[in-house]
Amino acid sequence: MPTPPTTVEQFGYRQELQRSLGFADLMIYGLIFMVPIAPFGIFGSVFAASGGMVALAYVVGMVAMAFTALSYAQMARAFPMAGSVYTYAGRGIGAPVGFIAGWAILLDYLLVPGLLYLVAGVAMNSFVPVIPVWGWVVVFVALNTVVNYLGIQMTVRITRIMLVAELIVLAIFLVVGVVALAQGKAQTGALTPLFDSSTFTLPLVFGAASVAVLSFLGFDGISTLAEESREDARRLGRSMVAALALAAVLFVAQTWVAALLTPNRATLLEKGDPAGSAFYDTAAFAGGPWLATLTAVATAIAWGFANSLVAQAATSRLLFAMARDRQLPAFLSRVHPRHKVPVNATLAVAALSLALGVYMSTREDGIPLMSSLVNFGAMTAFLLLHVAVVVHYLLRQRSSNLIAHLLVPLLGFAILVFVVVNANVAAQRLGFAWLGLGLVVLAVTYLVGRRPRLPKEVV
Repeated sequence: MPTPPTTVEQFGYRQELQRSLGFADLMIYGLIFMVPIAPFGIFGSVFAASGGMVALAYVVGMVAMAFTALSYAQMARAFPMAGSVYTYAGRGIGAPVGFIAGWAILLDYLLVPGLLYLVAGVAMNSFVPVIPVWGWVVVFVALNTVVNYLGIQMTVRITRIMLVAELIVLAIFLVVGVVALAQGKAQTGALTPLFDSSTFTLPLVFGAASVAVLSFLGFDGISTLAEESREDARRLGRSMVAALALAAVLFVAQTWVAALLTPNRATLLEKGDPAGSAFYDTAAFAGGPWLATLTAVATAIAWGFANSLVAQAATSRLLFAMARDRQLPAFLSRVHPRHKVPVNATLAVAALSLALGVYMSTREDGIPLMSSLVNFGAMTAFLLLHVAVVVHYLLRQRSSNLIAHLLVPLLGFAILVFVVVNANVAAQRLGFAWLGLGLVVLAVTYLVGRRPRLPKEVV
């Protein structure tokens, strides 16, 4: 029998969400959030940005996220509540810092559902052009909102089915790809996807990793379900680490095989992949047009339904947590009496995703712009997470575990700084503008006498 989870009442809250999720549910949720076939959709971008060393970019991204996952696990043990890094930075360092961390991660959480809907809409439009991109966005938003409205158990059941389907498609690609390699279709040396001396530079690899990291974002979404988990807080953290590790193995395997089979490598390295079709072209080269169609449709459904379904759920829990602490409008904290979900936050996320998806569908740079902003917001919030581990455990609790509470967060912090520095310049500017706006909002709350406060822990 698992140890009963720490109650939120001891931190000054009421238990309003339904505790029904086990370890497997949480791990599957994280996996589906990361999307086991996520590299299908951004393979060309990572390939071009990494000088063909796409597997190396994913390894670096995995290492960066591994340190972050370990820090998440530590903070989940200390504060097993909804709100993710907002809660951890707020209670680990201080309420104002928590607000800034929450504001930063909002750039990720608020934009990612809209980005997913847009990518899926573009993919589906290429198969069914009679329905415009914005029309597909509407379809996906409506479908996911209904599922999330019906409760977390409905969401979990759907994600289990979607995960199995994605893994079947991935297995088909890997089998066909390995057969193609055995037939002599490799376009480069076996180790080139991991290291190519003709293109390797540290800034190049870390810049590519900042794009590849997009595929790993989602393991942290598990932490937003802390108040719906029936597990011990330690197992909540372990589910994040396990989901990240499994996703990393899948990402490296599929990108390694794809990178070996990529046709027209020189053109892709020189001109990039503006159409986003590099992976599907590779699939066609390996197995024929049927494999290209299968992988493209699977990507559209995975991004537009499975991934955006859990992204909407995670975002609504973040809004719920911040609204509960009066750092966002109070109506976002309302919980449906029957379905036990933050209903207003769920509907708000749906409305924002719809508006962003439709608007960005009119821009040529909609997908790359939103991708860069999502990554910047997440990386910035993760930096504060690592600081929170050191402050809470080492400075406040006087922990003697220097590996978990000093070395791991310091290494994670250093790697993320390097990734942020080498990120897209436009994303840096817009990201810092967002943070500046957050500081203005924080200053205004102080001026009007509503400075961030968190309920005291009940001893």
